[in-house]
Formats: sequence, structure tokens, C-alpha cells
Amino acid sequence: MQTSKLLLLQSLLVVVLSAQVSCSSNNTSQAIAAPETTNAVDGGQSTVVDNESQKNIVQVASASKDHTTLVAAVKAAELVDVLTNAGPFTVFAPVNEAFDKLPAGTVEGLLKPEKKADLQNILQYHVSIGVFKKENLRDGQSIGQANGDNIKITIRDNHYFVNGNSEIIASVPVSNGLIYVVNAVLLPPAK
Repeated sequence: MQTSKLLLLQSLLVVVLSAQVSCSSNNTSQAIAAPETTNAVDGGQSTVVDNESQKNIVQVASASKDHTTLVAAVKAAELVDVLTNAGPFTVFAPVNEAFDKLPAGTVEGLLKPEKKADLQNILQYHVSIGVFKKENLRDGQSIGQANGDNIKITIRDNHYFVNGNSEIIASVPVSNGLIYVVNAVLLPPAK
């Protein structure tokens, strides 16, 4: 349903832009190039190809050699389309070394199809709805995550930590929000 609405909206936009260009040409032939975009009929937001706009969360993470494990997990959890949507999102993105610190076999086990719900819960614990810029973060601040749990921000000696042990080591603005690169995997509280 969402894909058909998007396709209808894109088609309508093309018709309107074409009409405006042809009406305003006044007998002069000018070509106006639209950004190169395509959308597969059966795909979601992640199937839209846009080589002109700022990259989104998934595109930036996919281009990072330090986030291959995270990208594999997002694909296995079938969250690619969600994280390519408009957002805005703040994503706390663990580097590969953060996943390596987990007990042996943890990542491999979570990537199995029968563990998809557990993997989705963990990954959604790394996503906040909204953009939380570093200059607005406060020591002791609690932020609700997409899985329904909260994380806690701690600031020590001008270093920012999530849940006390995962340090924010970089921030990357993206088209649909903000990525905080973190050095530890965030694990949701046990229920």
C-alpha cells in the first residue's frame, strides 16, 4: 500500500513538473534534468535509487568498512526499509569490534532466521525516533528507543557514553537523521 502511494506521488510529481517545464519554455528548448531515481514496484523504500541526495542511515553504514556486522544484522532482521525511511532517527551504530566483544557465537546465533525477533529487539534498542544532537544531550538523560526500552546518557570528562559503557566515538549526519558510532553493542534490559 505504501509503495503504491509512493509511486503515485512520484508519478504525479513528474506530471506536474513536466507541465510546468512545457508551459514555461516560451518556445525555447531547455532540458531540465531531474535527479536520477527509480523504484522497483515490489520493493520498499530501500529500493529507491537516488544518486543526488544526501545518503541515509543504511547507505552510510553500508559504505563503512567498520559496520559490516551491523549491516548484515540489519539485513537479517529485515529492517533495511525501516531505516531508509524519512525518519528522523538517531542510530547508535556499533563498530565491528564491538560485536567481536560479545561471547563467541552470539552474532552467528542471532543471524539465524529463528532468532529474527530477538535480533530485531536488539537492533531497535539502538534506534531512537527523532534526532538527538550531541550538544543537546545531558548527563543522566533517558532516551526512549524503538523497542520500547530506554537508554541513559552519561557524560564524563567531555566524553559521551550510552548506558555507562558504550562511548560515542563519532557522529555522522545523514538524510534521515543522525548516526552515532559507538564502541559497544547496547543490550536491552532483560524482561
